[in-house]
Amino acid sequence: MSQPDFEYDPQLNDVAHLKRAIANQLVYRVGKDPVAAQPADWLHATALAVRDRLVERWMKTTRAQYEQKAKRVYYLSMEFLIGRSFTNALLALEIGEQVGQALAELGVDIGQMAELEHDAALGNGGLGRLAACFLDSMATLGIAGFGYGIRYDYGMFRQQIVDGSQVETPDYWMAGGHPWEFPRPEVQYRVRFGGRTEQRGDRVEWIDTEDVLAMAYDIIIPGYATAATNTLRLWSAKAASEINLGAFNQGDYFVAVEGKNHSENVSRVLYPDDSTSSGRELRLRQEYFFVAASLQDLVRRYLLTHEGFDELPDQVAIHLNDTHPVLAIPELMRILIDEHHLEWHRAWALAQQVFSYTNHTLMREALETWPVEMLGRVLPRHLNIIFEINAHFMAGLVERHGSDAELARRVSLIDEGGGRRVRMAYLAVLASHKINGVSALHSELMKQSIFADFARLFPERFTNKTNGVTPRRWLAQANPPLAGLIDAHIGRDWRRELDQLTQLRPLAVQAGFVDAFRGAKRANKERLAKWVAQNMGIELDPDSLFDVQVKRIHEYKRQLLNVLHVVTRYNRILANPDADWVPRTVVFAGKAASAYHMAKQIIKLINDVAALVNNDARIKGKLKVVFIPNYSVSLAEMIIPAADLSEQVSTAGTEASGTGNMKFALNGALTIGTLDGANVEMRDAVGADNFFIFGNDAVQVAQLRAAGYQSRRYYEQDAELRLALDQIRDGVFSPDDKGRFQSIYDVLVNWGDHYLLLADYASYVATQDQVDALYRQPREWARKAILNVAGMGSFSSDRTIAEYASEIWRAAPIRI
Repeated sequence: MSQPDFEYDPQLNDVAHLKRAIANQLVYRVGKDPVAAQPADWLHATALAVRDRLVERWMKTTRAQYEQKAKRVYYLSMEFLIGRSFTNALLALEIGEQVGQALAELGVDIGQMAELEHDAALGNGGLGRLAACFLDSMATLGIAGFGYGIRYDYGMFRQQIVDGSQVETPDYWMAGGHPWEFPRPEVQYRVRFGGRTEQRGDRVEWIDTEDVLAMAYDIIIPGYATAATNTLRLWSAKAASEINLGAFNQGDYFVAVEGKNHSENVSRVLYPDDSTSSGRELRLRQEYFFVAASLQDLVRRYLLTHEGFDELPDQVAIHLNDTHPVLAIPELMRILIDEHHLEWHRAWALAQQVFSYTNHTLMREALETWPVEMLGRVLPRHLNIIFEINAHFMAGLVERHGSDAELARRVSLIDEGGGRRVRMAYLAVLASHKINGVSALHSELMKQSIFADFARLFPERFTNKTNGVTPRRWLAQANPPLAGLIDAHIGRDWRRELDQLTQLRPLAVQAGFVDAFRGAKRANKERLAKWVAQNMGIELDPDSLFDVQVKRIHEYKRQLLNVLHVVTRYNRILANPDADWVPRTVVFAGKAASAYHMAKQIIKLINDVAALVNNDARIKGKLKVVFIPNYSVSLAEMIIPAADLSEQVSTAGTEASGTGNMKFALNGALTIGTLDGANVEMRDAVGADNFFIFGNDAVQVAQLRAAGYQSRRYYEQDAELRLALDQIRDGVFSPDDKGRFQSIYDVLVNWGDHYLLLADYASYVATQDQVDALYRQPREWARKAILNVAGMGSFSSDRTIAEYASEIWRAAPIRI
């Protein structure tokens, strides 16, 4: 049978065709008369009309990948924080103006309609957003990429702030439908748990298992201004057997559906509360569920065009985004050995050629491990395989390095101390031909600390790939005023070649451009202020300095250091109210993990400080604090372009890279930060004079800890710091419960201040004074902000993915 020829007709994107397509979708797919249609109906219809224009490209790309025998990159990640798909598709197709006009002629405002789309709740923070940027760049560069993840029914949670505290509620993100996905009921794989293994001859059988079905849902990932598109395939858990009809007919409805609900819980929520044993086991099941389905799927796809596995490394690259997908390693070994009967050494050699791994943390406590008991109970065959991998590794270690018991203990995949646990990061390093960090500093520290022994054993495997962000979403889409200004001066090609932003450097001293740049920033600040007023009832002054810290709430990210400065600033204003204070609006946003008590306490403290400061008439608008709830990609697209100052204040040596720092600078914010993660490379790129660096660097942090860091000494020697901490401890900000924040005081003063906030406090506050001094010179501030934008060319995810493709995956672009 001849294949249909998918030819893209640009005339389909003129206003008349789009108008007709939207109306047809509304009537025939949504089933609504235009007279009775609600805004959500118009959004659904328009999304389907736009999606149709991506489908032809999708089909053509898939065919080209097969015809050209392209090497496919399978990117495995627990999170894909893709945000809204509608505006992203318009941007990729470059038809936003035409669709807007078509809708206007139909009596619909595209801006108001687009705001109705719910962010896809498929991730939480930087890990998931990085994965989304990478998929965008793979498609844009023509790399045959395939994302694999979980289709979470409710995401992580919807964050509400009630009386200043975080309250988690379900995030019903698909309640109104999700027109961007294609259900694939014909693509289902059996995922097994539990049971036992049995030796049968020279083969091991995994039997008596509890099974769940994984059903595929596909989302098109369009490349920008190219026919190339890729696929994000998400797995949803389905019960292997439906309801117990006998129990149902007897009226025992709970028993009738109990098994079905238990099976399908695997894909209900992102990161279940792991403070309980059942929560931890559910997370283990989630991780295996999605890698088992993904590995079965990619092996099936490979075997459609291959007889054996000799060409697997030439056709398949599997990338592990952090340790969550590391169970893919024993799963591939199981498939090759148990199902296709490869001998052990051949299977292991293939695995080492196809796997690569990105590490995202230097904190040992964050490196994922699983109790041997739990892993053996949930995945007995995989534990057997891991033990065998470790046995071969240990034997090879003795052969090459002699009998070094201490080295063997340190690098073993099994941690024997304090309860036997499987070290998943070590398994990833052992199985991967390349291991990368995500900033130059992180990659070097990774080799010196958490993987020091492995870096000596396998130095050729370790490399760096500094993160990047897609300029399409994070400048072109998020910041139309600035993007339009840049277009007018250097053209539009920077969307694919971000290095072209260097052309802005001479414009940083041209009065007309500086004025227009300041106007764009003002427009973005007014947009945020309007949203906050409408949704939170808080009035923000767009003339004030917008000081922004938006990211996951965690002690190492040091939102508390920011709060200490807010309290100090508040005290200074009260002590000297007639001074020439730079008005400042301090914006926080981010979620705390549901079981992370200290992070929730930090959110409560921020809101309690805000309640006092914002209602103190003596402040007279010189300081305002706001915590914006339920941080998301869409909120980030509004908040980041409005920021004047970007807070990147993690303890040096703890943040792997960061990508929020890149997004802020790309949108014309100046950074106040430590020499941590990608801040180091960003400072070098934009110029040290255009960056506010403070605090101890990674070497100094290590020296402080080695010398026996004593936080109380800083508390006792700094009167302003002591006052701020005493106020927090004594209930100045919590008069209804004066002991509410005793634990925060104790963590910083009495219990060691693990993340060295007090050691960096004085430098941070002094640097904030420098921020004020510069903000009093608006044209000089704008000049430095423009130079930040101009210096961000190397922080495009296109550059990052081009490096991955050529140096790790060995995957060439397809030709369309």
